Amino acid sequence: MLAHEIVKNIQSGQVSPQEVVSASLQRIAQLEPRLHALIRLNPQAEQEAALVEQRLARGEPLPLAGVPVVLKDNICTQGLTTTCGSRMLADFVPPYSATVVEKLRQAGAVVVAKANMDEFAMGSSTEYSAFGPTRNPWDTERVPGGTSGGSAAAVAAGMVPLALGTDTGGSVRQPAALCGVYGFKPTYGRISRYGVVATASSLDQVGTMARTMQDLALLSDVVSGYDPMDSTSLEVQPQFASALQASSRGLTIGLVKEALAVGNSAGVLEALERFRSVMEAQGVRFVEVSLPSLEYALAAYYIVNTAEISSNLARYDGTLYGLRVPGADSTTTMMQSREHGFGPEVQRRILMGTFVLSSGYYEAYYGKALRARARIKADFDRAFSEADLLLTPTSPFPAFRLGEKTTDPLSMYLADIDTVAVNLAGLPAMSIPAGFEGHLPVGVQLIGKALHDEQIFVVANAFEQATDRAFARGAI
Repeated sequence: MLAHEIVKNIQSGQVSPQEVVSASLQRIAQLEPRLHALIRLNPQAEQEAALVEQRLARGEPLPLAGVPVVLKDNICTQGLTTTCGSRMLADFVPPYSATVVEKLRQAGAVVVAKANMDEFAMGSSTEYSAFGPTRNPWDTERVPGGTSGGSAAAVAAGMVPLALGTDTGGSVRQPAALCGVYGFKPTYGRISRYGVVATASSLDQVGTMARTMQDLALLSDVVSGYDPMDSTSLEVQPQFASALQASSRGLTIGLVKEALAVGNSAGVLEALERFRSVMEAQGVRFVEVSLPSLEYALAAYYIVNTAEISSNLARYDGTLYGLRVPGADSTTTMMQSREHGFGPEVQRRILMGTFVLSSGYYEAYYGKALRARARIKADFDRAFSEADLLLTPTSPFPAFRLGEKTTDPLSMYLADIDTVAVNLAGLPAMSIPAGFEGHLPVGVQLIGKALHDEQIFVVANAFEQATDRAFARGAI
């Protein structure tokens, strides 16, 4: 069942939270050997479901009563190992839970598992996990996307109806597109990052995943909102569910010329045209807009990203927590711990980030990247003077084969070409399932103005209601 169906049936007494969680765990046991979408189950899930039933009996309002959820394994859960897909944190048990986890549990959701991910959220395919790659439910010889590929695969396969991921440069939206689910990245600051292990702090944002817009809005309302524990948190009241009642008629969507020019597969172009045709019939107007600085977005992103990674991951030095490989002295211990604890992609990005921040190269690389970031933001502002929302592909191609890009890091980085600019500008965006290329799903991306996140939900819901909603049934 979908999340809103579960809530309705539990509240009416047709099914119990324990039965729902048990069914979810059974489906996980059936599919997990084929997909490897998860790193570990929550051994307390069924007990937590029983507590939800007790709370319902007391009359507590629980908008996610008994709904099974998986969390990307960089979201801290008190008492449950949080690894970030890395050997460095293979035995790390957080003493507290992230704010989003507390909000889920307050709403009656049950965390059933932690999802597989690219190590420390670095990658575009969920092949860089220290615990092995995740497979796409639509084709198990292909990747689910990354870095939140485990979350996307779990939702697409019907293991759970809802999942949380994190999006640093498209890591919720890109796997959502490749797995045929909705993936929403909000305006920077609308969902708390407290308790989320940092990758690149000025880019990271928790994102939501679901198979229908009603479920996505339900989840987004629960986890959004101001958090005094996060200094970047914004005091904006979430209104995602109510946005589904609004009409898209009269809105203007800008087709980003640079994102549509070259490099997109036939299925992606067909999905974009289908989206345009359907929404024009709903009274939405389309215009062409230009983002001239978009060509610099990928280069600027990977400089800013790696610089912040170099800084954030300096804390993993084999002394306070995480993997410790003893050496003859403190320096040797630190070097050996980082060498054995970090995988090749993490080491590569640390080295890149340390280089661009080093004396003599800071201004040549990092300083220029910051100026490019400001120009990208200004280009978005100009585009939004002509349109309410912007439309691009989410990914220029559907899911690629396992191992196809792991030997060519640059090719892997190019998989994020349509998504990174949104994070640089701090804007909201959503990947919407919009068609297939052969048997593989493809998605389109709607980008909104800062703090106008709900407007994306209006248009995405109108598209869903006007189409066959084939994706709601899931992949397997």
